[in-house]
Amino acid sequence: MRDDPRLPSTPGFWRSPLRGPWFTSVLGLVLLVGITVLFVTGLVSYAAYNPDLSPVNDKTPDKGLLGFYLFAWPTHPHWLYRLNQGVHVTLGITLIPVLLAKLWSVVPRLFTLPPARSLAHALERISLLLLVGGGLFEFVTGVLNVQLDYVFPGSFYPLHFYGAWVFFAAFVAHACLKLPAALRALRHLREEPGGGHLRDEPGSDLVSPRPAAPTVSRRGALWFVGGGSLLLFVTTVGQSLGGPLRRTALLAPHGGRDPGSGPNGFQINKTAAYAGISASETSAEAWRLVVTGRTGTVRLSRTDLLQLPLHSSALPIACVEGWSTSDQWWRGVRLRDLAALVGYDRDDPPDVFVESLQRHGAFRRAALRANQVADPRSLLALFVNGEELSPDHGHPARVIVPAAPGVLNTKWVARLTFGDL
Repeated sequence: MRDDPRLPSTPGFWRSPLRGPWFTSVLGLVLLVGITVLFVTGLVSYAAYNPDLSPVNDKTPDKGLLGFYLFAWPTHPHWLYRLNQGVHVTLGITLIPVLLAKLWSVVPRLFTLPPARSLAHALERISLLLLVGGGLFEFVTGVLNVQLDYVFPGSFYPLHFYGAWVFFAAFVAHACLKLPAALRALRHLREEPGGGHLRDEPGSDLVSPRPAAPTVSRRGALWFVGGGSLLLFVTTVGQSLGGPLRRTALLAPHGGRDPGSGPNGFQINKTAAYAGISASETSAEAWRLVVTGRTGTVRLSRTDLLQLPLHSSALPIACVEGWSTSDQWWRGVRLRDLAALVGYDRDDPPDVFVESLQRHGAFRRAALRANQVADPRSLLALFVNGEELSPDHGHPARVIVPAAPGVLNTKWVARLTFGDL
């Protein structure tokens, strides 16, 4: 039965002539570079939330030593988070065909018997299982978060964060084991006369002992995989670049044309209706901004805020899902000027805790570091592109901070608490 070609554990079961060390090695080297960039940009994205600043910013509170690399997120350049997250999401989607092709190329090894021939072989098989399972988990959860507002059970942040560490550990172990063989396979690249197909190292467990007739060369298969990746890239990247290319972002949840016209006609994440914001509580008569700090508490109406010095900043909004707006022209009161109202030096303000009227959804509260408060471009915005904020963009007031993730640019702000968090 072990030699029965009808069983997937038998080499003769897998008959595609495309499988072989060279084909697998090319895909593996592409993933080696791509997944390393994905992992680094993912870690950087998590650091942008300043998770060690306040529990409300930290969506993975039990990360322990895995947070060793965290650093205070800068505000320069103002497009930093937009670039980082755009690369992370766009590259992740672009690599899907490469990942699937790589898994297809090595699927015979998943059925190899016996499961382990030695301790070294057992470790390799375990790393392979973690690599395959972790890779599928990370890509699936990432795509669900981008495309479907995340329908996977549980919280996206800890699942994706811990899954990334498990996957990358297996990835590094597997790469260390296989990199010499991959480089050797590429060095031995040779063309067979007349067929345009590639000859592999003899004895490879990826080469079928009874291959079917070829219908495409391995190079042709690589072109097919590359074409799929290019198609996904073109239909995704516009969500980050903006402008006319946004129309090509067919696979992006905020792709296509701007959702409206006029000064407020640019992308939003959550609407006022979704957040449970009513017009009565944001009216000029009802709404007050509560600012608390060293010298006490002040309550400011929108009219009061308009009497303070107003400043302008050209800043984008960039979201964890990878979409972003182009730079919008915001106008409002500097956060550091509001800190000065409650007893702090505007050139050396403290951290601030921001609370929203929002009733539904995550990040109803958020914390900003002192360097974000001190940046002269950080505003409590009252206007955008020359017009009052619309309800969906945070009327009567919202925070806008350079280089910060979109969810930290709190909308429908009700309270600012300056000082130790």
